[in-house]
Amino acid sequence: MSSFSDRLLTWFDEHGRKDLPWQQGRDPYPIWVSEIMLQQTQVQTVIPYFERFIDSFPTVDALADAELDDVLHHWSGLGYYARARNLHRAAGVIMSEHGGVFPDAIDAVTALPGIGRSTAGAILSLSHEQRHPILDGNVKRVLARHAAIGGWPGKTTVMRQLWALAERHTPQKRVSAYTQAIMDLGATLCTRSNPACGRCPVASDCEAHASDAVAEYPGRKPRKEKPLRQTTMLIARSAGRVYLERRPEAGIWGGLWSLPELGDRSIENWCRDVLDATASAREPWQPLRHSFSHYDLDIQPILVRVESPLSKVADSDTTTWYRLEDAPPGGIAAPVRKLLDRLQDRLNEGAAGRSEHADDDATRP
Repeated sequence: MSSFSDRLLTWFDEHGRKDLPWQQGRDPYPIWVSEIMLQQTQVQTVIPYFERFIDSFPTVDALADAELDDVLHHWSGLGYYARARNLHRAAGVIMSEHGGVFPDAIDAVTALPGIGRSTAGAILSLSHEQRHPILDGNVKRVLARHAAIGGWPGKTTVMRQLWALAERHTPQKRVSAYTQAIMDLGATLCTRSNPACGRCPVASDCEAHASDAVAEYPGRKPRKEKPLRQTTMLIARSAGRVYLERRPEAGIWGGLWSLPELGDRSIENWCRDVLDATASAREPWQPLRHSFSHYDLDIQPILVRVESPLSKVADSDTTTWYRLEDAPPGGIAAPVRKLLDRLQDRLNEGAAGRSEHADDDATRP
């Protein structure tokens, strides 16, 4: 029987993905961007984000020179925003410490913000044909099933076994093709559910397949009921604008623009303390649930109309009165975007209703 890598490469030559937008050359910059975007995110979701990102930031220096708000805006909706902040930070490091050239040494790459061993290995394999094993989520699944490695890959002992297998199977030649091949195998055939074992090039000696236990590998993370948190977000509106705040760099939605959270204050006190204004009307909306990896968040939106909002708060780096029809000031958290879109839809419906009544009046005798 030919080796694991030989069979995988033969399969890749015929069935592998070779026309993805980041596969059109060996420039490490777009490969790096794609690898970061592909963390926790599927290829089809990434493609349009990648294309817009590269169009706006075509080089490392363009990314380093960009405002973080602009980078986060391009990332809005993709989630895991620390990835975008780390990309921006790493671009600055590359400019200041590597002369604007993406480093080609594994230690230098792993030293960059947001890049671990597997991502660094993938970047250097795909861009420089360097031999480095990788171990992303797809590869973990392939290797755990093929060798029937039990247990959750998050455990140190399991991870050590998987890294040893990744090292053993990575060939000395055609490293970039193999790297893409094993990622493709996990993404297209050796999927989490309903894997296509009948078409897998390494099924003949896959231990999980032989024991009809594919679904048992890799081991699941021990289940832990996600806690439910709650917050109240104010949609403070005045003169066609909505008040937004930039969130702190640390914590959820770090650096993104968001609706303010009420906390323990009453609406009246919040409007007085933050806006030096009074609330003339309020309207609770249907709650919105947003799920994170570690907890669920129930958001209670309340639309508040305020008077004289600009007497205390003006546009700054951390606050803004946002006109809905304008371009966002930067990245906006996904649930906040949903609420702003909901407000825009309501305003559009109201405008359409007024227009219809005006037409009716015009046709009356």
